[in-house]
Amino acid sequence: MAIDAKMDFMRQTEKMLAESVTVSDMSKIMNVISDVLQSYEMHRIDTWSDDNDDLLQCYVDALKVQGRSEKTIERYEYVIGRMMQEINVPTRMITVYHLRNYLSKQQERGIKDTTIEGIREIFSAYFNWLQRESLIEKNPVANLGTIKCAKLKKKTFTDVDIDNLKSNCKTIRDKAIICFLEATGCRISEAVGLDRDSIDFNGLQCVVHGKGNKERTVFIKPVVASVLQKYLNSRKDNNPALFVGKRKERLTPGGIRCMMKGLEERSGVDHVHPHKFRRTLATDLARHGMPIQEVAHILGHDKLDTTMKYVIQNEDDIKHDYRKYA
Repeated sequence: MAIDAKMDFMRQTEKMLAESVTVSDMSKIMNVISDVLQSYEMHRIDTWSDDNDDLLQCYVDALKVQGRSEKTIERYEYVIGRMMQEINVPTRMITVYHLRNYLSKQQERGIKDTTIEGIREIFSAYFNWLQRESLIEKNPVANLGTIKCAKLKKKTFTDVDIDNLKSNCKTIRDKAIICFLEATGCRISEAVGLDRDSIDFNGLQCVVHGKGNKERTVFIKPVVASVLQKYLNSRKDNNPALFVGKRKERLTPGGIRCMMKGLEERSGVDHVHPHKFRRTLATDLARHGMPIQEVAHILGHDKLDTTMKYVIQNEDDIKHDYRKYA
């Protein structure tokens, strides 16, 4: 018998049983297993198989057919592939103990609980799909449980914050970007994907392509249209992109984030990032009485639960309503 293979088997078995048996029973079980293995020859093999790659590729293909965004598919493929490489067992043999041990190691590495919960949700989606397709008999995520995360109260921009941001913009382009994101709540990827002719200045609206290449109409205010028109009139290039960088090439998400980082330092406004404009718009629209279904349409959400996560309840509003109805 290969001693190293036997010891590795014993360690893995003990680890998987640790949460379900007592220390006393564990000792007895491991002694029995050790005695039984004396009659067998054991060799460790590389358990990553082509089958793993095939199942993951089938899932990726399914996501593409469903119309999921390229960024989402890449994220899912990376997270699942990394897990499979580290666990290193055939997909059909993965248990809740493998996944729990993997997530525990991520915590030990200092990964935030919110990130780990996101990873768990990806695992859940993957193994649920495998089970629905009858590619596995048992879903190992079923008994994994959610990761409890500290619920930090997210903030929105105030009117004063928005004014400070606009007044500290170095260029008309930067101001146009701030005004556009404030008015539309577009995702950063949607904003950089727009062309000049995407803006209907007469109708004060534009069509954006969201996740999964789904189209939706967003709206702008006359003052925002004025700033955008002023910015476009100042340009001397022929690039069709709505927003361009210093080299007159289509602006990238990284370029906008870099611009906002400098804007944050100059304005003194905390946590200036594109997604905060979406949260601010959703909260303001809901606070002024827009039905949540319409807010969801503006943001490009398929599920109302997703939209509700964006709407920040104002403590003063809650207090006022309490006094009114209590």
